[in-house]
Amino acid sequence: MSVPEFASVDELLEAARARLERLSPEAARDAVRRGARLVDIRPEWQRRADGEIPGAVVVERNHLEWRLHPGSDARLADAVEGQEWVVYCTEGYTSSLAAASLVSLGIPATDVIGGIRAWQAAGLPVVAGGTAVEHVVEGPSE
Repeated sequence: MSVPEFASVDELLEAARARLERLSPEAARDAVRRGARLVDIRPEWQRRADGEIPGAVVVERNHLEWRLHPGSDARLADAVEGQEWVVYCTEGYTSSLAAASLVSLGIPATDVIGGIRAWQAAGLPVVAGGTAVEHVVEGPSE
């Protein structure tokens, strides 16, 4: 039996977050204005329930590393060397683990503190969900 690296999921999350410079919703918006790309990793049912952020690309969590790594044969067109990614989920837990995974592959990434719920609470734009996977969310932006 292997020895676990972390005693709990909380320890795993803490270690993941220690590797990131996490962003408030407002700082994430500003990063996007400077060229970072938002990536929504939530499953469709959550995107439909809580809405989506205009301009975000939808990449469900189980494909994330393959779609965003510049050397992957399955990468998205925007997955180029040096592209910064700001990952979000519903409340900012899964996105921290996902962003840390990207960082471990050398991909510049972080996540949104509090996820889309914090984004909404900050009064930032959200549109109805339902965007197809690997497409960009359309709608009004700031």
